[in-house]
Amino acid sequence: MTWSTGLLGFAAGLLISVVTAPVGVSGAVFLLPVQVSVLGVPSPAVTPTNLLYNVVAGPGALLRHHRSGGLRGPLTRLLVLGTVPGVVVGAVIRVFAVPGPSVFRLLIAVLLLPLGGWLCLRTLHRAARTASAREPSPRTITRLAMAVGVAGGIYGIGGGSLLGPILVGRGMPVAKVAPAALAATFVTSVVGAGTYALLSLATTGDIAPYWTLGLACGLGGLCGGYLGARLQPRLPETALRLLLGVLALGIGGLYAIQIVR
Repeated sequence: MTWSTGLLGFAAGLLISVVTAPVGVSGAVFLLPVQVSVLGVPSPAVTPTNLLYNVVAGPGALLRHHRSGGLRGPLTRLLVLGTVPGVVVGAVIRVFAVPGPSVFRLLIAVLLLPLGGWLCLRTLHRAARTASAREPSPRTITRLAMAVGVAGGIYGIGGGSLLGPILVGRGMPVAKVAPAALAATFVTSVVGAGTYALLSLATTGDIAPYWTLGLACGLGGLCGGYLGARLQPRLPETALRLLLGVLALGIGGLYAIQIVR
């Protein structure tokens, strides 16, 4: 890895995470196309490299949320209990089954485009108040987290980009969802990156993460995540919901464009 590549990875991680961290999204889903198209990370090594980014970047935002008490409560535990076994299953599927990305991209686009648009419209039209929505049950949250964990293990996304819009759309406040989603993303990424490292010992090909590049991107995310988490309490709930809706639209649109291409 050259110095210019490392600086570019650091800058990308910093800029992405400072925008996404306030709503519980690590930014890995936006970093993924940067790694493939700009930094030249091959598949499937891009998946564990993205997970490594989450591992390094996660403590920045989590430290801030821990100091403010945002990690207390059962939601963090429920998300971690679901995502951890899911990411192990996803990693094994990715290495041995090698599923094509087209179906996954289509599903994400179909899910996030209408969900992001709905979040934005619901936030802008104050007549439809979020308080009227019923929060999902603990069992539903754990099952959702497990499904997201499998997707994260296969495609190297942290899970917050999916968990955040769904849980907020079901009536949970962003300030409650964001710390728990980031904590689940961090723990899941630790387990996922470790699983890929172990699988690389038993198989051939680009399976292990690109350690230097992942660390460079992660250090940028570490700084940006802390800044983003510090910024969150200064933003009103309406602004956070709009930001989450716009991010969901952006992620869904990104995958839709990839399908067309």
